[in-house]
Amino acid sequence: MTDLYELTIQVKDLVEELRIRYEAQEGPADRNDHDFFQKVKTESAPMFQLNDQWLETAEEFVKDKRVNVHPNQVKSTHENVELLILHSYYIDVKKKRFNELNHSVHYVMDMLLNDWNHIKRDH
Repeated sequence: MTDLYELTIQVKDLVEELRIRYEAQEGPADRNDHDFFQKVKTESAPMFQLNDQWLETAEEFVKDKRVNVHPNQVKSTHENVELLILHSYYIDVKKKRFNELNHSVHYVMDMLLNDWNHIKRDH
């Protein structure tokens, strides 16, 4: 099983790629464009898979441990990454909202990495 540290870094990198994609897009995509939908579905499947794997590992990590990140924050972060994936393709939110989601994800993941480092150091 891939460890939490590695998965968190991978998701943080993904979120940065999504931010770059969002900022590079011209405007909202046509939601009725079947080819575009298929492209999004194909390209985003591994992203959702990585995010789900991170969720499972992060939930296990925060359960029954004295860490600063709570299980609800892990779930919210997972949901925010899903939103970022979709918004990066469909450009259907304002830049401010996208950046708020992005910042929130990085904030919680940085706290999680900090907790992970403290636990690894103490053992």
